[in-house]
Amino acid sequence: MRTLLVILLLGMLAAVGYFAYSAMSVEGEPLPTEGYVALALGAGFSIVVGIGLMMLLFFSSRRGYDEPPHFR
Repeated sequence: MRTLLVILLLGMLAAVGYFAYSAMSVEGEPLPTEGYVALALGAGFSIVVGIGLMMLLFFSSRRGYDEPPHFR
């Protein structure tokens, strides 16, 4: 069973590698300046959102908001 799983995962890895190679080798016009700006803004916004969510998770854990309720 483990061997079958390893073979399946290696096959999926090979398929992803082939797809990535074929997507990168497509010929066409280069990305315009507006595309690079949009890409940079999207990546920056994603990083800011990720950092903000991790900060909320950290502070929530430190202040005890993640603890189960205690009924008396």
